[in-house]
Amino acid sequence: MSDNAAPATLDRFRAMTEGTKEQWAKIAEADKAYEADIPRRVLSLMTLLKDNRHAFAVGRFIHCLQTATRAHRDGRDEEYVVCALLHDIGASIAPESHGDFAAAILRPHVTEQNLWMVEHHPIFQGYYYNHFFDSDRDERERFRGHPYFEYTAGFCERYDQTAFDPQYKTLPISAFVPMVHRVFAKRRR
Repeated sequence: MSDNAAPATLDRFRAMTEGTKEQWAKIAEADKAYEADIPRRVLSLMTLLKDNRHAFAVGRFIHCLQTATRAHRDGRDEEYVVCALLHDIGASIAPESHGDFAAAILRPHVTEQNLWMVEHHPIFQGYYYNHFFDSDRDERERFRGHPYFEYTAGFCERYDQTAFDPQYKTLPISAFVPMVHRVFAKRRR
């Protein structure tokens, strides 16, 4: 069966209003199996980050691996490490809103604190380069006083902005696959 083919046993309807309780139960069962495969599909999006047309010392794929490696080696918990791994996953598809993109993927599976960090990290990382574009490097200050301000600033300072070192011994993606599966197995919301 192809990825887009409906299960053969599913009686199909043409409009949601035509569906019966039994059909919706089958759909819910099929959706549950489909959702179990989300970690693999999310990790497959990481391959899009291997497109290295940016002028960084390492590509975004390595940047994400390096960010996660640094967080892991610093003793951060698995959820934080997975957030570090996936924080830029939308950079190739939605560069201007990549934090929102990553947060949408992580939202059901992570704490509010980690979700806020991933969603807002693009604004916080601007502290390190906005002034080179005649932009406000202190744009993040509008969030000063927010309970997760320091947490997010710390992520950007310790892990995100330092993860462009071609000499750093970065863990391979395979080191993070089990973590991604465990984090995505949790439903926090």
